[in-house]
Amino acid sequence: MTFVAQDLVVSGLSVHYGGVRAVNSVSFTVGAGECVGIVGANGAGKTSTLKALMGLVPRHADTLRFGDHDLTRTKARDIVRCGIGYVPEGRHVFPGLTVEKNLLLGAYTLPWKTAVQQTMSEVFDLFPMLAEMRHRLAGALSGGQQQMLAVGRALMANPKLILLDEPSMGLSPKLIDDILTVLRRLSAAGHALLLVEQNAKLTFEATTTCLVMENGEVAMTGTSTTLRHDPRVRQIYLGL
Repeated sequence: MTFVAQDLVVSGLSVHYGGVRAVNSVSFTVGAGECVGIVGANGAGKTSTLKALMGLVPRHADTLRFGDHDLTRTKARDIVRCGIGYVPEGRHVFPGLTVEKNLLLGAYTLPWKTAVQQTMSEVFDLFPMLAEMRHRLAGALSGGQQQMLAVGRALMANPKLILLDEPSMGLSPKLIDDILTVLRRLSAAGHALLLVEQNAKLTFEATTTCLVMENGEVAMTGTSTTLRHDPRVRQIYLGL
């Protein structure tokens, strides 16, 4: 997958659900080829941050920019056209459609049939299992196979930045290792990645930089190597 590298710049991002503040003035950047993680306890604002970036919830930001694109007033369907892919928590594949048709739904922004076939070939190279099951209904796949399909579907739009929400949820240790391998391959290929995960081990191994969120705010930030050994992370992340 070829593309021009771009950076995500977020400053003063806030999300409110009625009178409830879910995210409060969060700021960070994600560079091309960089994998940034967001960790924190349940309810810390991690998923709301990703949904805000995708325009799926009302949000306010001083700066919300991806490359030359100002995302502050951009609708979700157009954010995808800006080169941002999204793998939601819970996979949300279409169970009554085949693997191939699920993938094709992710390619609606690609203008030519040849581009779609080329991108699908690259997805199948990344996930050979999907090629073998391309005519099987998505609802018949295992949880791990559906997760691979959800990632592959996001890749079909040839995104420069990929937002992943809990990609290891419910997976076996072997499949978690497979996810880690895929994340590393995507990063090495130049994709920018923003990873939200409850699995701290996966997060710290997959990312170069991490944000630790608490009560909707960034409580700590630093290299993943440093944070994984910081006792304050255990206090905030695990509530110890």
